[in-house]
Amino acid sequence: MKRQQPIELFMPPNMLKAKVGGGLGGIDMAAMKRAEAAMDTLKSEFNDWIAADVKALIEARAAYAKAPGGNARGALLRRAHDIKGQAPTFNFPLIARVAGSLSRMIGELPESTALPLGLIDAHVNAIQVIHKKGLHDTSDKIAQALCAELDARVDEVLAAAPK
Repeated sequence: MKRQQPIELFMPPNMLKAKVGGGLGGIDMAAMKRAEAAMDTLKSEFNDWIAADVKALIEARAAYAKAPGGNARGALLRRAHDIKGQAPTFNFPLIARVAGSLSRMIGELPESTALPLGLIDAHVNAIQVIHKKGLHDTSDKIAQALCAELDARVDEVLAAAPK
């Protein structure tokens, strides 16, 4: 029987670990404190930013109501999608959920199908109320019921839409 070569193990270098510091120094707490301070500074502006987003959504809804064509529909979808993504950062998870429901309806309905303006209004009004009342708590029973009802109405509209 032929003699086999011994097995040689090769461990490739962990480049990510080397770039991050390899665990030698741990977390830079001073950098963490600076980041937290920067976030605290920005938090004062969060309400203004979400207010601007809500206003832009209202304007997009008005433009769609006047001329429900492709450009207005696309603008409405972009506004709803932007709010869906940004609202959690601004500590408005309920707004994100409602905007997600609205963007799902707009995005999944065929272009040839008109969007139900009443359901759009219900979403936009819910977003306005959540913002105005400053509802941040996702366990609020009324807010949960409202979100569930909006989701159910969107499901109905999407189920009835032509494929």
